[in-house]
Amino acid sequence: MNKEELVSAIAASSKMTKKDVGVVLDATLKCVTDALKDQDKVTLVGFGTFQVKDRAAREGRNPKTGAVLKIPAKRVPVFTPGKGLRESVSPTAVVAAAATSVVKKKPVAAKAKK
Repeated sequence: MNKEELVSAIAASSKMTKKDVGVVLDATLKCVTDALKDQDKVTLVGFGTFQVKDRAAREGRNPKTGAVLKIPAKRVPVFTPGKGLRESVSPTAVVAAAATSVVKKKPVAAKAKK
């Protein structure tokens, strides 16, 4: 799905025009980008978290020549999906996880009445 298709889908599921949705989406993306530039974390509960992580300098190799290259350290944006998004994408993983986390209880002996 590209941006135009996303705008159309949002407009279809809301009572907003495509133009208004486009403006809101642009503003949202700008706010997220500005927050990441300021090293802030953006958390959308149930959807996920956008944040910036530092990647250390490292050595790489040119695959064609085999020459060693120095890859400089840099900051990269990272998205971590939230529980709600993970569950909606892979509901079978949730069922499997729930099945493995079931704890068997020992039967409790009935107390004798006096």
